[in-house]
Amino acid sequence: MISVLDQLKKFTTVVADTGDFDKISEFKPQDSTTNPTLILLASKIEKYKKLILDAIDYAKKNAQNESDILELAMEKVAVNFGLEILKIIPGRVSTEIDARMSFDTEATIKKAKKLIKLYEEAGIKKERILLKIATTWEGINAAEQLEKEGIHTNLTLLFNIGQAIRCAEAGVTLISPFVGRIRDWYYKKEQRTTEFEPNQDPGVRSVTDIFNYFKKFGYSTEIMGASFRNIGEIIQLAGCDLLTISPGLLAELKNNFDTIEKKLDIEKTKQMDIKKVEMNEKTFREMLEKDQMATEKLEEGIRVFSQNTVDLENMIKELMKN
Repeated sequence: MISVLDQLKKFTTVVADTGDFDKISEFKPQDSTTNPTLILLASKIEKYKKLILDAIDYAKKNAQNESDILELAMEKVAVNFGLEILKIIPGRVSTEIDARMSFDTEATIKKAKKLIKLYEEAGIKKERILLKIATTWEGINAAEQLEKEGIHTNLTLLFNIGQAIRCAEAGVTLISPFVGRIRDWYYKKEQRTTEFEPNQDPGVRSVTDIFNYFKKFGYSTEIMGASFRNIGEIIQLAGCDLLTISPGLLAELKNNFDTIEKKLDIEKTKQMDIKKVEMNEKTFREMLEKDQMATEKLEEGIRVFSQNTVDLENMIKELMKN
């Protein structure tokens, strides 16, 4: 018997969405992704605390002045977790850029280069790193410049096909549309008491539309469905370029032996009648503004990621006192 997880891996690159290295080892994904939220959770596990203490020690020794210690420690923490993950997986790790920079193109570029430098100091080539940037107009502009310099990006907090199209035209390496968060918004808005059928799930439909558009017009940007609430959503997106999945759902997929089929097919998109969007800043902002769900979820995501970054900073400040 072949598990759903192993069947899924035939159609799609499976990515682990966690900061827990034991979970990554258990499910053997190709790539892995993390963020301040996941690092904060993982840091509460005693055996991972050494990565944070190492980052603090590094920052104290290498910061140019005392006011830079915290910032460097935060950067090194993110890289330390990435380095440990890269020891386990054969592919790439995604490392988050500070969400508080989501509307600052130049600050995002500067931060990205500092993270890449830390990885390179540790012997990791930039080809194995994806830098996660919020999908704002400014964030995409930063990603476009970084890609031109050979630094690869993963555009996150993506809820709208307009965001996706602009990313593809900017030449970003990968996008992460958030399936579950889209589902959550509609579930609440419609005051539902029952789950969506997988093929009617708004998050699934959003990713399907993006997949069809990208493949129809031959964009090279990879699509990685993210933020899943149940395995039905995942199975419905079999055939997507990548899917990043939490350990709990990976376990469900591993222990399920139903037969699944490829749902998203590049060949089928070629026959679809899809109108090409002429993308510019005005169109981007209009498409986002007219989409209440995307606007609210983007703003909420930036707030939550920013607060988790602050919480991680506060934890590091306390450890630095010792």
